[in-house]
Order: sequence, then structure tokens, then C-alpha cells
Amino acid sequence: MAELLARLRALQRRSPSLQPRSLTVGSLTLDYANNALQREQDPSPQTIPLTVKEFQILAYLMQNPDRILSGSKIRHQLWDMDEEPISNVVAAQMRLLRRKFASYGCDCPIETIPGQGYRFNTAL
Repeated sequence: MAELLARLRALQRRSPSLQPRSLTVGSLTLDYANNALQREQDPSPQTIPLTVKEFQILAYLMQNPDRILSGSKIRHQLWDMDEEPISNVVAAQMRLLRRKFASYGCDCPIETIPGQGYRFNTAL
């Protein structure tokens, strides 16, 4: 059963017919075709390129805005069961995402809720 669930999750991540072309929350738009994040700002939009895992994490958080998602839930959703990711892999990816947002001069919408997990803050 665990293998079946892992295979279904993998198919869901790969299948372009199951994914929309873009996902918009607030002023941020994820572009599925280019694995990039568009940030609407004056005077022109800004594009932030993302790695595959950064894109997957942002997509999962943006699909669940303002909900607190635990690190284990994120790990279970985005990493294959066969990979056996180390326990701090989600925290490390969040740190990389925050650095990337900072390098482009924008506030990171991902909040850490101590003892609970992470939340995509739609107010930013």
C-alpha cells in the first residue's frame, strides 16, 4: 500500500494534465511551464527562477494558504518514500527559499510557526 501511494504521488507531480498552468496567491504567481515565480510589483513584474524542490514546496504551500503544515507533512507529500530524507531537509529547503527571496529583495511569505510547522502568509 505504501508503494502504491508513493507511485500515485509521483504521478501526480509529473502529470501536466493534472496541474494548472499557473497558481496565483496575492501578488505571487507560480508558472508551472517555467518553474519560476512571478512577483507583481511596480513598475514591472519580477521573475524568480526556482529549483524543482523549491517549486514543489512553494506550490504545496500556495495550494494551502494560511494553513499550518508540519515539516513531516511536507516531507511526506514532496519526497518519495524510497528516498528516506533526513529530518531537517524541510528546514534546509525553507532556509534556501528565504535566501532566494532576500537575494531578489522581497519579503518571504513563508512563516515558521514554532513547534507546529510552516505557513504561507497571504498578507505579504
